[in-house]
Amino acid sequence: MESTRTLIDSRTEAPITSRTRPYLLPVILAIGVLVRIVTAFYIGNTVEVLPGTFDQVSYHALALRVLDGQGFSFEQASWPMTAAGAPTAHWSFIYTLYLAAVYAFFGPNPLVARLIQAVTVGILQPYLAYLLGRHVFGERAGLMAAAFTAVYIYFIYYAATLMTEPFYITAIMAALYLLLRLRNVSPNHEIRLTIALGLALGSVILLRQLFLLLVPLLLIWLWTVRFTDLSSATARSGGVLAVTHRLTAFFRSNHAPWRPSVITIGIVTIMILPFTLYNFSRFDRFVLLNTNAGYAFFWGNHPVYGTRFEAILPPELGTYEDLIPVELRHLDEPALEQALMARGLQFVSADPWRYIRLSLSRIPVYFMFWPSTESGMASNISRVGSFGLFLPLILVGLIYSLMNGKVRRRTLANASLLLLFVSFYTVIHLLSWALVRYRLPVDAIMLIYAGLAGSVAWGYLDNRQLALRRSSP
Repeated sequence: MESTRTLIDSRTEAPITSRTRPYLLPVILAIGVLVRIVTAFYIGNTVEVLPGTFDQVSYHALALRVLDGQGFSFEQASWPMTAAGAPTAHWSFIYTLYLAAVYAFFGPNPLVARLIQAVTVGILQPYLAYLLGRHVFGERAGLMAAAFTAVYIYFIYYAATLMTEPFYITAIMAALYLLLRLRNVSPNHEIRLTIALGLALGSVILLRQLFLLLVPLLLIWLWTVRFTDLSSATARSGGVLAVTHRLTAFFRSNHAPWRPSVITIGIVTIMILPFTLYNFSRFDRFVLLNTNAGYAFFWGNHPVYGTRFEAILPPELGTYEDLIPVELRHLDEPALEQALMARGLQFVSADPWRYIRLSLSRIPVYFMFWPSTESGMASNISRVGSFGLFLPLILVGLIYSLMNGKVRRRTLANASLLLLFVSFYTVIHLLSWALVRYRLPVDAIMLIYAGLAGSVAWGYLDNRQLALRRSSP
């Protein structure tokens, strides 16, 4: 099988890579860390409600309660409808434990947690962008994707917030890269990569349980590409088999990813199970992991919006708490979450056409890249200077990868994983609740296409420079 790391134009890659690779990637990583550290110091050692960061107030308070031996609860009534002192499973357990561990070692100093995140994701996010870009589109694309990720304003901003976003995005990138590696791997390395994949997916889910919906799709992708690769290899060797025979041969062969699938699911299950048991001990009922899906689906599809979704409920429509029916407010957190999910599904079944129109109205909210008079200067600069700035490159790279026949044949099998993730992750939010920060994992993957566009421009400029050198006397 032709390696997907083959460069888009090998004739122009060698001279650039030989000059730049030894130092360019470390410089990119250093810049990524530096700007995030500066941001962490700028936000400081206090926890305040900054644009798009309300969750960090809750995580900080929850971590202090855990550290004080009060368990996962709040001293005062808290979002969404959690009573004071009542157990909560609304928030990520492992991120809360991370903050509690930092506070246990360094005291309740949020700046330390911010700096740990800044260094960790400042290195890992650009490096994983490099690995993904190199694996799918080549060395140059990987370097460009790493550079873009290092300076992407949204990533810089959220790296310093006490929220799940920085680790969540990083773990998603790692999981997708490991899946790409598992497409064509020797048996000696398969177990190691599979264990890493299971840990990465488990971490993603523990940070945000929404990702559980995507795990089956990602494993289906792995099965599909391995079957396609085996079928192509059989055809090249002169074998022609019916589809049923090819499937039978595939399922019985070492190419079928039985072992990666079973081990991955097993690791994810083992990582979730302790929190499921912990929830049962507190709520005396089954709660798989977190209790936030019902709230989000109920609020995101409430008839109060009509057919036009608002990212943040405007004051004239009341508060989110006001929308919860009075007759349900006495329920504990898991029971209320399940009741709200049922109400949300009733909203959909009662008026499917309204639900479709409401979901479509979330598209501009989700993909917003332009300044708004309703946003502050910092939010507008972040929005325009990140997604707005790189969107043209993303679109150029995406179109180029699909329209250029040579590139498409060489890269589409691996790129299909990226497009599968982007498509389904986007659809999930368009059908439930859309915010710009919920789109950030999609940004991380689409910046790889921006890297492709940048690599094409890089190759063009290098070719021009080479031609000028050859033509000069």
